[in-house]
Amino acid sequence: MDRKYHALVCCRAGMGSSMMLKIKCDQVIKEDNLPIETEHGNLDSIIGFRGDLVITMIDLTEELSQDPRVPSAIGIKNLVDKNEIREKLHAWLDEHKGEEPRR
Repeated sequence: MDRKYHALVCCRAGMGSSMMLKIKCDQVIKEDNLPIETEHGNLDSIIGFRGDLVITMIDLTEELSQDPRVPSAIGIKNLVDKNEIREKLHAWLDEHKGEEPRR
């Protein structure tokens, strides 16, 4: 079985916006057969997070990028824009090519 990167899709509260983002991310991951699996949560979910990537709204990216518990973060401006999500997920995978998933 191929190893997959593990991503946490979150926002401050873990309610509607991050769930919509997770759905769209999962659609792109399936359509493009990307080696990423996602879980949904809120900012508290970062405590104990052992994955590779945090996907969130763009307004949280800088804050999360400075958190030592977050190995990598990407921010999405329009959470229903699959093209933006696709572009950023592919760019992240290209940047981390050859790295072993943390899990």
